[in-house]
Amino acid sequence: MSDDRLPSWRPGRTRDAVLAFLAAAPGIAPRDRVACFDNDGTLWCERPTYVQLDFFVDVLRSRADDPALAGVPELAAVLAGDRATMGEMGLERIALALLGIFEGVSPEHFTAQVRAFMDRAEHATLGCPVRSTTYVPMLELVAALRALDFTVCIVTGGGAEFVRAVSHDLYGVPPEAVVGSLVDYDYVAEAAGAGGRVRPVLHRTARVSGVVNEGAAKVSHIQTHLGRRPVLAAGNSGGDREMLEWTAAGEGPTLALLVDHDDDVREFAYVSSAESVQEPELILDVAARAGWTVVSMARDWETVFKRLSS
Repeated sequence: MSDDRLPSWRPGRTRDAVLAFLAAAPGIAPRDRVACFDNDGTLWCERPTYVQLDFFVDVLRSRADDPALAGVPELAAVLAGDRATMGEMGLERIALALLGIFEGVSPEHFTAQVRAFMDRAEHATLGCPVRSTTYVPMLELVAALRALDFTVCIVTGGGAEFVRAVSHDLYGVPPEAVVGSLVDYDYVAEAAGAGGRVRPVLHRTARVSGVVNEGAAKVSHIQTHLGRRPVLAAGNSGGDREMLEWTAAGEGPTLALLVDHDDDVREFAYVSSAESVQEPELILDVAARAGWTVVSMARDWETVFKRLSS
């Protein structure tokens, strides 16, 4: 195959490393061709706030008069954008309060609301629809892997159901190939008309199922949900460290890819960090020591977003 598979990647060592892996991929047994991508900050923009948080805030604003939500201090802090108070409360407490917004709704209703939001959501600072803030070079890589019969999966710290609602549309990844943080569901038999008939339904709860899908949990959940070790993994923060380490330690050709957000002209310049796990060292330092392939947005990508290209 020619090298035109990655047209938005600039010539250099990073692109060469990715192409070398793609060239070696046919030598990997088809059953082992698994690639796992983090989502926020790896496949689409995560600044100035996570898209899932923007979705929850949007729903909160639409229900500002709901007495069941009005007295919840965590939700009040989120609505006010009070980062100091949110920081004092902690991510776990805020996340649990946000889960309560959709307590009792069906998974189909939740999915429909996510898709409706994505159809109209505008990025806060980039001046484009949120759905267009996917990274073009990463979409090219996903397409190249799929052409080589890879199973492409998303492994995210975000809510699995939120990402599943948009994964096929944005990335061509089916819902069953999304591994993320989970909520519990209640199985309920509801009355369905005369004659005492009932119908089974699922209701979302405000309970987290297991632990947040970050850090070592990503590796555990990949094995639990997918049953296969990836030969390619891509991430951008300390929350992806173990997934990248586990991938790089596999036999045969492997590729551990770390996205460095160093482009403050076309995106944002910042050092990515984990949200729910401690980082003993910066992920860029880990990458340098481990010999992972680091993608510089500023140097390695000719285009970042489809509608915001250089």
